[in-house]
Amino acid sequence: MKLKVDLHIHTQYSRDGLMTLEEAFRRCRSAGLDGLALTDHDTMEGVKRVSGSAGGLIFIPGLEVTAEGGHILALNISELIPPRLPLSETVERVREQGGIAILAHPSSPLKSFLSLEEIAEAGFTALEVANSMSFPYKWALRRNAGIADRLRLPKTGGSDAHIPEAVGRAYTLIESESPDPDDVIRAIMGGRTEPLGAGITLKERLKHLSRRLFSPAGGSSR
Repeated sequence: MKLKVDLHIHTQYSRDGLMTLEEAFRRCRSAGLDGLALTDHDTMEGVKRVSGSAGGLIFIPGLEVTAEGGHILALNISELIPPRLPLSETVERVREQGGIAILAHPSSPLKSFLSLEEIAEAGFTALEVANSMSFPYKWALRRNAGIADRLRLPKTGGSDAHIPEAVGRAYTLIESESPDPDDVIRAIMGGRTEPLGAGITLKERLKHLSRRLFSPAGGSSR
């Protein structure tokens, strides 16, 4: 079965997230997604507050880890991974929990702009090719796809949403045996993925920036 899953979403538990868990889930449904991965920055507080079946959506617990030199989407994990560790150590810690490690926004100079050799040596499970927040979006998409092809890594997509309007703007089409999160993770590992979507609009980018600038504590609930 083919499933549409946004593998990169932030909520108010991120230092720069500007939406509640309820808003994230509601927007996933309205965008026609089958599920999401919750990937707040260096915290799993939001994951702890997700109860039951997440309203019928596929829910993949995770976080975006700030490692040395890049950001890593650690998916299908249950324990916090400390930030600022070397890339390879961070990836290993993800695998020790039975999770997968995806290099987030590989072509973002201020976040993750690693050489081909650095990416290969870290041992990532997959590469985030489509990221709605990347700018310019189409250039980043082409560059990321080229890296994934050269390293023969599975390709994923995620919105990197920090506001409700951006949820599902980019996502991963996953050919999975079932909607069970473990099957979804195995499908990603097996490369049965297709990154799809587009970048956020200029209006949404400006809204994101303005809400960050003028919301209390920069939009963070912590």
